[in-house]
Amino acid sequence: IVTVNCARLLKADHHATNGVVHVIDKVIATTTNSIQHIIETEESLETLRAAVAASDLNSLLESEGQYTLLAPTNEAFEKIPRETLNRILGDPEALRDLLNHHILKSAMCAEAIIAGLTMETLEGATLDVGCSGEDLTLNGKPIIANKDVLATNGVIHFVNELLIPDSAKTLFELAQESEASKSMDLFRQAGLSSHLT
Repeated sequence: IVTVNCARLLKADHHATNGVVHVIDKVIATTTNSIQHIIETEESLETLRAAVAASDLNSLLESEGQYTLLAPTNEAFEKIPRETLNRILGDPEALRDLLNHHILKSAMCAEAIIAGLTMETLEGATLDVGCSGEDLTLNGKPIIANKDVLATNGVIHFVNELLIPDSAKTLFELAQESEASKSMDLFRQAGLSSHLT
């Protein structure tokens, strides 16, 4: 599937006497702002803006290149327990891993995403992209709230849930989500859970 600034290419290579015509499905708007500039001016990305500044990712998101940012909205950050969020925000390495987990290595418009596609993030993990009816899904969840916000160096999709990679979780959080959750209850009962958090 070919896109031109996120407009889908419907018919290609119509030859004319003075050139060639490609038919697309929408009007292409002028794009003048970088991903970083959009983060700085969009009210719903206020928490993300602070996180990007704290992790020193500003230069990457305003540099030349073609990235996809899955931008967590303020609502996405609010869904995370305050204790977990404060821990990540206070740990530069975990914060950087968290943000890199929301950046794809290439620009990917919604129209070009095929169900079942696996995409690699800057953090090194992969995300499964699919669709449920008209909704795009990430790891099986329809969490993309707004798609195809174009920037000079890529495209932004707003997501209303935070995607936390394993590298930004504590041992306790990882174990709670695994087959070792019963073991975690025993650690807690023994008063040893602090070692895992």
